[in-house]
Amino acid sequence: MNLNKQSTPDELARLFAARKDKHSSHILWVSESGEVHLDSLAPEIDEKQFEQRTPGIRARLRTYHCGKGYVGKKAAADKDFIGRVYQTLQQEWPAVRSKPEVSYIDRYC
Repeated sequence: MNLNKQSTPDELARLFAARKDKHSSHILWVSESGEVHLDSLAPEIDEKQFEQRTPGIRARLRTYHCGKGYVGKKAAADKDFIGRVYQTLQQEWPAVRSKPEVSYIDRYC
C-alpha cells in the first residue's frame, strides 16, 4: 500500500491480516516514498530505537501491543477499525510527508 498512489482500505486490511497478533507487538509506519509497513517490534527494542534503526521512516502510528487484537485476521476483518486507520493515514500523510523528522501519529480519525 502506498499513500502516494490510489490505495484502498482492503490493501491496509491485507497488511494487518498477514501478521500474527500473538507473536509480537507491531508498528505501523510509512516510508519517505509513502509505502505503508506493519513490522514486528523485537522485545528488546523500544519505539525510539525502532525509529533510529529504520532508514527512511517518515511517520508511524502507536505500537500495537502483542495479544491485544489489533493485528491479525480478526483485526483485518474489523471494517470500522481498518477504516479509521486508513482515514488517519490518508488525512495525516500530506502534512507529515515533507517534515524532516519522524512524525508520531497518536490519534485516529
